[in-house]
Amino acid sequence: MCRSINHNAVQAIMNYNLNKPNNDPSKKPKSWAALKKLYQFLGAEQKNLLRAFLAVMVSSVLNLSGPVLAGYTIDHYIQNKQYSGVLVICGILLVMYLIAFGANYLQGRLMGSIGQRMLYNLRNAVFGKLQELPVAFFNQNKTGDLISRINNDTEKVNQFFSQSLIQFSSSIFMMVGAGIFLLSINFRLGAASLVPALLLLVFTRLISPWVRRRNADNMKSTGGLSSEIQESLNNFKVIIAFNRRDYFRKRFEEANVKNYKTAIGAGLANNIFMPVFGFSAHIAQMTVLVYGIYMISAGDFTVGLLISFLAYVTNFYNPIRQLAALWANFQVALAGWDRIAEILSMESNLETLPAAKSITGNGAVLSFQDVHFAYPDGKAVLHHVNLQLERGKTYAFVGPTGGGKTTTASLMARLYDPTQGTVLLHGKDLRTYEPSERSAKIGFILQEPFLFSGTIRDNILYGNEQYKDHSNEQLIAVLGESNLDSLLSRFENGLETPVLASGDAISLGQKQLIVFIRAILRKPELLILDEATANIDTVTEQLLENILKNLPAETTRVIIAHRLNTIENADEIYFVNAGEVQRAGSLDHAVNMLLHEKRES
Repeated sequence: MCRSINHNAVQAIMNYNLNKPNNDPSKKPKSWAALKKLYQFLGAEQKNLLRAFLAVMVSSVLNLSGPVLAGYTIDHYIQNKQYSGVLVICGILLVMYLIAFGANYLQGRLMGSIGQRMLYNLRNAVFGKLQELPVAFFNQNKTGDLISRINNDTEKVNQFFSQSLIQFSSSIFMMVGAGIFLLSINFRLGAASLVPALLLLVFTRLISPWVRRRNADNMKSTGGLSSEIQESLNNFKVIIAFNRRDYFRKRFEEANVKNYKTAIGAGLANNIFMPVFGFSAHIAQMTVLVYGIYMISAGDFTVGLLISFLAYVTNFYNPIRQLAALWANFQVALAGWDRIAEILSMESNLETLPAAKSITGNGAVLSFQDVHFAYPDGKAVLHHVNLQLERGKTYAFVGPTGGGKTTTASLMARLYDPTQGTVLLHGKDLRTYEPSERSAKIGFILQEPFLFSGTIRDNILYGNEQYKDHSNEQLIAVLGESNLDSLLSRFENGLETPVLASGDAISLGQKQLIVFIRAILRKPELLILDEATANIDTVTEQLLENILKNLPAETTRVIIAHRLNTIENADEIYFVNAGEVQRAGSLDHAVNMLLHEKRES
């Protein structure tokens, strides 16, 4: 009867660690596959991208037609002193170059807009995907690295698209077109001039994976540096209080040195192409010049064709030189896209299962059926847990630190899924509820309150669609019905009191009050308080207890606390320790169990 996620869930959570190295060569992304995924992501922009490529092709064809017309003019008009023909060719070239100019302007406008829209959509997609992922993902990945993926890595992809892609494509079109002209004018001379290009192709294929790895390492170290800065600044008060600026400096220096070294490695890798490509271009020009003069002396070639040939060699190898610089940008963009694609390809392991009939009809609001849970590191936290929470009762969970109290509460709110067993809400598997329905039925006040920048009104209405259109007066009236207006009166500006995400504007206790109002306002059927009164003074705590007593009779309360006075009125007390959840009976019995555990430890 109990459906189980089993080890697949644990493995899925473990796979969320973006910093874990992937040494399986079969799973390392290929450039072509990465480009294909990126092209698919463009969606509606694909047509504009094709238009830009068409404009590039038109411009390239027109520019490539110039040298052959110039060579023809030299051999047929200049040598024969037919200057009228020269003027005609000049007029044709002027028209061609004007059309090419228009095509270049069009592709520039198209790619500029495509790049910005793609950056906007890409950042939205990454941020949206992050919102879908479970708590386990954020426990294993540093915030700074995720910020770097949203800001830095997406910008690298955008820079390639908006600035380098068309130039990259234009260089390839020019190179291919020039190569075709070279082989068409004289196959032997053309083949001789392209031999250095074949050597370059082999060199590029061999060296590109190394370049890409160096850039990926640099991006990873940049994310690590961002993480270190973010973590240190968030905890700067503690650093100052303990006078450990030296620790801050040491950690930052280590991250900065690592980033410096990887940046040097990436810079060397990115610049390796330019001198090699330039040397090959010079070799090709010397080959054409020497071999071409020999063919002219043998009567097999003309001066005009040699000039055209030299122009096409330039048109072939100059784009290769540009590609040397652009190829490095391409590798940077692909490395950035790989890091972005890692997130976009993820799926939450907290899937919503198909709706099912009630498994049990015992009337319990929430129950655990043989629940096991282990974190990704393999440490078992809970095993063989069976409990039932009845409607309208107050349950207290006590136990030593690290015993599993918060984990038990997190399973009730489905911040995690059990590795084995089932959690039931109103007799149905908790996994069958949609997130919005589940959050409306279950309120969870965390030990560490989190608020958003804005006002108290913004924070207490977060995720609550029911009152979003209420005026302040109407909202205050609603708060009064739940006796929450007494808490609001403790803030000087009431609902319009400003709140900063950093929390500097208000005390920790005041933050807890705001979170308390937010949870109670939703009128949940099950209210979980995880050390919710730990940072509140005794007078305010008594006020909160009175509000809890006045909750609707059908509201079930779960209180996790170390302070025993907060659980003395509980209907039932559970003792949580060493992965087991046991009924503790009376408050005195719970105290004795805690004292015994303390002596044992």
